[in-house]
Amino acid sequence: MDFSFSEEQQLLRDSVIRFIRQDYGFDIRQKTVTSSAPFNRHYWQTFAELGWLLVPFGEDDGGLGGSAVDIMVVMEEFGKGMVVEPLLASAILAGGLIAETGSAAQKNDWLQPLMDGRLQLAFAFAEPQSRFDLANVATRAEADGEHFVVRGHKTVVLNGGAADTLVVSVRSGTGVSLLAMDSNTPGITRNSYKTVDGHNAAEIYFDAVRVPRANLLGVEGKALPAVEKIIDRATLAICAEAVGAMESALQKTVEYTKTRKQFGTTISSFQALQHRMADMFIECQQARSILMMAAMQLDAGNGVAPRAVSAAKSRIGKAARKVGQEAVQIHGGIGVTDELDVAHLFKRLTSIQYLFGSTDYHTQRFIG
Repeated sequence: MDFSFSEEQQLLRDSVIRFIRQDYGFDIRQKTVTSSAPFNRHYWQTFAELGWLLVPFGEDDGGLGGSAVDIMVVMEEFGKGMVVEPLLASAILAGGLIAETGSAAQKNDWLQPLMDGRLQLAFAFAEPQSRFDLANVATRAEADGEHFVVRGHKTVVLNGGAADTLVVSVRSGTGVSLLAMDSNTPGITRNSYKTVDGHNAAEIYFDAVRVPRANLLGVEGKALPAVEKIIDRATLAICAEAVGAMESALQKTVEYTKTRKQFGTTISSFQALQHRMADMFIECQQARSILMMAAMQLDAGNGVAPRAVSAAKSRIGKAARKVGQEAVQIHGGIGVTDELDVAHLFKRLTSIQYLFGSTDYHTQRFIG
């Protein structure tokens, strides 16, 4: 089995690496994170110009291929740079659902502007009582002639405060449906905030929001399989981001031990620390291996793909905890300060452990 990247994937990876090294330094990122802006819109337009917003989509939708390995290539490098721009929320999640369930007209209305960098999307699915159960949807959409009337509350909506269009999971008909709606529709209230890892999210309330029936994505009451499929792709994406972040944390920790001195010698010479960094390296390599396995299973489209994703999320969640904590502890007190990038890598790795299902949840899902 060939585990190497194709020429196109290697070119894509190289373009992301160059951008992060030359234009996305830690200090620049911090200016965005500490500002009131949800992300850097100039960089978002750069993503569009470089073609990165085409990556999650197939050629039939105007994209570059849309394979799980393609997404993995980009997100791993995003993890190293701690990129906060909403490729995951806007393109992979919400855009992925439109690509999966939308009509040709709906794709033209929403996907093309997204890929051009002119439109922000968000997928509102989590609710206060739902935990990680995608079928637990209390937000209701009642039919009213040629409209749906939506009432409910969505929580921790990634990119929810900046989105121009929301894709919302609702209870209608005999099951779960998807509705796309303008975020400025009367009756929608959004409370936007920064998360602990510097990303943007929002609490969104729907109070008798009228949505045209033409905005229904796919078949009414039959959206759950599409939601599960796209959440699995998003889960793989954050696993790739975690692998990149862990490798960055390991590299920075090793570099630090070569300069930090105690008792007249660099702490990299201490055998106990060498053993701990060797364990971090092993965790990173195991995480990368299971990530590649899950990506290839997703692209194969067989029945074991969901279990493969859960296996990856479970193993990478444990590795993220181990590597993140070790990086902070070996750095000492400075490792938890906002002035050091390792502290922010630790925050992102901690957050990823609970996105789209915790480590324990995915362990149980894998067991079946």
